[in-house]
Amino acid sequence: MSRHYSYSISRLKSKILFGENEPIFSKLPNNVLANLRHPRSENALLWNLIYPLAQPTISISQLLGISPQWGTPMIELVEDSLVPYFWGYHISGERLPGLDTVLERIDGAGPKTEIDLFLLGENNLVVVEAKHLSGLGQCSRFSKHRCPEIHQDAIREMEPCRYWERGEQEFAQLLDFGDRPIAGGPSPPCNQHYQLARTLVIGDVLAKDHHVEFSLWMMVSKTKWRSIEKNWLDFAMRIKGEELWRRMRVIAWEDIDQLDWKNHGT
Repeated sequence: MSRHYSYSISRLKSKILFGENEPIFSKLPNNVLANLRHPRSENALLWNLIYPLAQPTISISQLLGISPQWGTPMIELVEDSLVPYFWGYHISGERLPGLDTVLERIDGAGPKTEIDLFLLGENNLVVVEAKHLSGLGQCSRFSKHRCPEIHQDAIREMEPCRYWERGEQEFAQLLDFGDRPIAGGPSPPCNQHYQLARTLVIGDVLAKDHHVEFSLWMMVSKTKWRSIEKNWLDFAMRIKGEELWRRMRVIAWEDIDQLDWKNHGT
């Protein structure tokens, strides 16, 4: 018998159904905890579907066995037992090793990128962006007319955008976003793909620090996928490395829900 076949997807996103006494819940930031209590919570859906599969790890081959909404159907990665870190935390409450150092290096002094799920093994790091009802995040500074590249007259005191400067945090290391934005130009791709771009760079740097292969995945409902597919495809076509592109993947919550947890823990 599966772990939650009596629960609908709607119920899975409404409250914590499993592992509510795990130490992680004493460590999570307040904004994550607040979302977990929301009646349409993406965080609750992520926890309720992944936590029962990770006792204590998840086999990467089993996850790759899910037919993707987008991605190479028969991709081959080295077999691995993946340890989940929800919002950067192990279920024991411990922080993912090296994550905070990477966030400081990539994001600098500003707000740190929040990533929903890391799956870390001996050979692989899978970084997951989880979506249920919300769309992919854009650049808040651009929307507030505070982009240091474009709105220079209004914010002369600000330094240039760090993601266009030379260094490991530079989007151009991994993505073709065209020319650097200028005042009076159109909305740049770095605005449209801001959330995914930051997640991609952090995952790539963290994987290099751990000496493992990096994959970027998205988990999304089949209904929501139809509304963000175009955005994802535009982002994917801008990936510079073919191997990195081949390891990208979109899988549906509904298909994860069909996995039998008893056959996945190792």
